[in-house]
Amino acid sequence: MKIPAGTLVVVADGTHARVFRNVGDERSLTLKQEDLLELMNMNDDGPGGSMPAESSGMQINEATFAKQLARGLNDGALKGRYAHLVLMADPHTLGRVRPMLHKETMQRLLSETAKTLTNAPLEDIERALA
Repeated sequence: MKIPAGTLVVVADGTHARVFRNVGDERSLTLKQEDLLELMNMNDDGPGGSMPAESSGMQINEATFAKQLARGLNDGALKGRYAHLVLMADPHTLGRVRPMLHKETMQRLLSETAKTLTNAPLEDIERALA
């Protein structure tokens, strides 16, 4: 897959996300970490969509983080902070984030990969994208 220079690469799971930027070019992927996102403002925010009554605290936290991640990606797309996006997340998180992505975010999405690599070394993430 060709990932243009400047592409935002988000590697997430249900509790946090590592945000990278491709500082290389389409021929030579070189990721540089820009940010680490974690669940914030639990008292002010809640999960997106409906949750079963028997949901655990962890499930609610993961759904809330997915909503916050989608909101941040949408905000970045709408404000022109990135032209291209690659989203890599565990299947469950990817399934929660995807329906909350704005049309503008989806237009920038080059690929989505259902893999859990949030805690993986940078080389493993780059290899998974090559």
